[in-house]
Amino acid sequence: MINQAATTGAKADPATLSLEFRHIHRLIDPGDAGVQIWQIQVLADDKAVGSLRATRGLYWKADNLRERMADEQSFLALVAQQLLDEQGRFSPQFEEFVDMAGSVLVVDELDLAAPWDDPWIAAGLAASIIDRLTDNQFAVVFPRVAPGAALLAEAATLLAAEPFSDDLLIIDTALAAPEEAAHRVQERLRSRARYGGADPWSEDWDGEEEEEEEVLTARTRTVLRLALEELAGQAWSEATALGDKPLHRGAGGVFGALPPVTLRQDGNWRRQMARAFDDLAADLSSGVEVRPRCTGEEMALHLGIARAEGLTRNRPRLVREAVADLPQHRRDFDWTACSAGLFEDHDVLMLFDDSLDGVEDSGSDVNQALGMVNLAPLDWFTPFDPEQARAVDRGH
Repeated sequence: MINQAATTGAKADPATLSLEFRHIHRLIDPGDAGVQIWQIQVLADDKAVGSLRATRGLYWKADNLRERMADEQSFLALVAQQLLDEQGRFSPQFEEFVDMAGSVLVVDELDLAAPWDDPWIAAGLAASIIDRLTDNQFAVVFPRVAPGAALLAEAATLLAAEPFSDDLLIIDTALAAPEEAAHRVQERLRSRARYGGADPWSEDWDGEEEEEEEVLTARTRTVLRLALEELAGQAWSEATALGDKPLHRGAGGVFGALPPVTLRQDGNWRRQMARAFDDLAADLSSGVEVRPRCTGEEMALHLGIARAEGLTRNRPRLVREAVADLPQHRRDFDWTACSAGLFEDHDVLMLFDDSLDGVEDSGSDVNQALGMVNLAPLDWFTPFDPEQARAVDRGH
């Protein structure tokens, strides 16, 4: 049962939400082979605020998937009637509607207490369930019109579901649009989480004060420093191993990840690049303002932000331990804001674009038109401002 008292006065902060999946499988019951049902509880700070059901209908495991789903009654019976014929085969209309008719996931019986009863929250819950319980051979089915189904239908529409009938909405997981839609939903929820549940994209949002906030919070600064230190260590090792040896396109490692115009640079150049990672990490460690002072540092910072984002996604235990004693902030790990706010421009990224071959040449039309400087590899470590040049005797 939902704890209504727990929601009183609460803000709909997605960062507090988690899903608890409950699925019972009877070991030798043949009926459990074709239809798997999950009862899913929605928790906010470990208190129940909602629930929903997800049912997988596995076509190749059921003797007759239509009969098996119809036996569960309710919305599942309606889905079975519209998608499958009496022999348990997918209908021609359904096979034409989806790219790869393999199995179905039915999401229904959504119940969310206020303030969580919001289409974006519901879409985020559904997207997480789809990610956990399907692959790209599933069709995900939602109720289009049914008692209490309006919120779930809105959520399905945000996830690029298409009307199949007057009763059903379907997402074809074999297509790119649902994946892109799910990404948009997750980004919106992450944005809300940074502001404690307030929606910075709503008409009522007043973000004047937020625009001036420091993007490098204490926790963000720590993880970015870890990322740059990792890259520095790799770069120094690679510089020693490679010496003056040129690299080929597609090469791995730190130097293989740089733009093609750098692949034939020598060992001295590579050591300067390694030092750029070190210098930025030192800035983060000392607490000074972090601003790239040359093109090489711009590239190092871009790679550092990408590595830091990878750490927050792939090394959550490492990140938790690193920031355990630091205060939390709603802007923690906002890597998009770091990419936008820590650079004067992103000209160096144009070097990755093969269609702009030669843009590093100061005499090229594009270079002159845009007023770009120091994109040629030999100019990467020339300070933008001579007064801000790094000290010569700073290690390595």
